[in-house]
Amino acid sequence: MSSLPESAGERFSAALHTSARLWRLALDKRLKHLGIGQSGWITIAMVAKSGEPMSQRALADLVGVEGPSMVSMLDRLERDGLVTRAPSPTDRRVKLVHLTDTGKTVYDEVHQEAAAFRANLLAGIDQEALTAAAVLLEALKQRIEDAL
Repeated sequence: MSSLPESAGERFSAALHTSARLWRLALDKRLKHLGIGQSGWITIAMVAKSGEPMSQRALADLVGVEGPSMVSMLDRLERDGLVTRAPSPTDRRVKLVHLTDTGKTVYDEVHQEAAAFRANLLAGIDQEALTAAAVLLEALKQRIEDAL
């Protein structure tokens, strides 16, 4: 049986998926000592990067999980003293997620580890190629968001 040649689009999507998954796994391995998994440090990073408290729903959308999964994650992070949740001042039905001082310390470590990992991984790669790849991925992200 002969197989059909793989199209450039199929090759790209496979490489994108696999690279993103391996990137997260490798970074997760570097962050194992924090005692929180990938979804935990990604959640903490999203709250920290937002610069202001985020609703549980917006956070779930950013992290790419369903609402109940985010609630379970936030329950664990809150139990561990990394986040707090409080009602929104404009809508008491909405819970806003805040990082605690301990959560901010964890984020600082996540940020430093991620920066070192990224620098090591991308060392020696042509900056123009990185910029072109970023432009392509940002355009794809926008197309996907528009389609949703």
